[in-house]
Amino acid sequence: MGEVRNITDGEFNETINGNEWVIVDFWAPWCAPCKAIGPVLEAVAAEREVLIAKVDTDTNPSTAGQLGVRSIPALFIYRNGAMVSNKTGGMPKPKLLAWIDEVMSADDF
Repeated sequence: MGEVRNITDGEFNETINGNEWVIVDFWAPWCAPCKAIGPVLEAVAAEREVLIAKVDTDTNPSTAGQLGVRSIPALFIYRNGAMVSNKTGGMPKPKLLAWIDEVMSADDF
């Protein structure tokens, strides 16, 4: 199905523009909620046709800053390079899947 990939600020635009559906996970190694949502995102990638692009904000702060990320984890959903939704904070798998499914099934792009 999907995959999980660590990306840098330099790979960000190529990643979101080179895949139909991308969920960008802005995270940091010291962030407990980020660590908790990591396995959930791995499971999502196994169940949905989506790329999970993980951006470590400690080593790659530029993109997060440009997007106004103030709190992590921050999840941004992109479709064909356009940001279509975002959420901040950890969430259980059912809630995360419900959000993803709602966004991916919308027809107002």
